[in-house]
Amino acid sequence: MKRVMIVGGPGSGKSTLATRLGEVTGLPVYHMDQIHWCSGWVERAREEKSRMTHEVHMKDEWIFEGGHSATYAERVARADTFIWLDVPVWLRIFRVLKRSAMHHGQTRPDLAEGCPEQFNWQTVEFLSFIWRTRHTARAKLVAIYEAPHERLKVVRLRTKTEYNAFLEAVQNGT
Repeated sequence: MKRVMIVGGPGSGKSTLATRLGEVTGLPVYHMDQIHWCSGWVERAREEKSRMTHEVHMKDEWIFEGGHSATYAERVARADTFIWLDVPVWLRIFRVLKRSAMHHGQTRPDLAEGCPEQFNWQTVEFLSFIWRTRHTARAKLVAIYEAPHERLKVVRLRTKTEYNAFLEAVQNGT
């Protein structure tokens, strides 16, 4: 395991898993939200996000969590491990609300500097985005999961039990 692609919908636990996996493996961790956002919650231009994502893909080792599906094909081609956190939408929405409350006014480590958690109209828009894209975003991940290239190890985690068992297996080297 040298290049790990972690995907799933917002609130599925990608950042947490990437951080924990990085601690266990010693691999460098990259968060898409640090590429997606500039300070002050300003979204980076699509071309710039793609360029920055490409720079991560070209490294020898990485754990890269997050979206920007325009670069999935390149990321999958470089990855040796694909981890899909396939968590129900209701749980993801609950987790987004919980982290917004827990980190209110603070910038989480997986976000760009100057992007403090908040609860406002943008939060409501984000929750709406999660709901609206729940089927289309998931379909892209199903396609990768169901037809991986031959050297790509695929892992699908749907429950906390599966998640913990996976981490334990990695820690034990199995």
